[in-house]
Amino acid sequence: MSTKTQSAEGAMAEYVTAMIGGQLFGLPISRVQDVFMPERVTRVPLASREISGVLNLRGRIVTVVDMRARLGLPKPEDGKPPMAVGVDLRGESYGLLIDQIGEVLRLPEEGKEENPVNLDPRMAKLAGGVHRLDGQLMVVLDVDRVLELSPEMMAA
Repeated sequence: MSTKTQSAEGAMAEYVTAMIGGQLFGLPISRVQDVFMPERVTRVPLASREISGVLNLRGRIVTVVDMRARLGLPKPEDGKPPMAVGVDLRGESYGLLIDQIGEVLRLPEEGKEENPVNLDPRMAKLAGGVHRLDGQLMVVLDVDRVLELSPEMMAA
């Protein structure tokens, strides 16, 4: 589910890129509401470690999902403050904590491949395919799968 445009090269898809734990990820631009620096995240008692908490973003309550925890990665040791990508699912607002935001990439739709068999299983369960770029692999995040939080996590 990404923004598709027709061009001389064929159908194109646009992705907002993000780095998480040294890996390049792409989020379909049609799913991204905004990008922000999360401030004053309030921890939710008994929430899983994947839920960092909630915050107020321009009058909306946003559930903050720690993508490093979601991917089974350790906390960053560089001390840099995380960024967040705002997404919606069924009318609820979420902020996905990432290490850093990248650029918007416009890639040919036919260049998207199925998840490779050797893709880390933690990433594969959240990925909706990959794009091979010059010297690196961009994992396309399936926002719906990322936000498929189990009931005990949704207690937040």
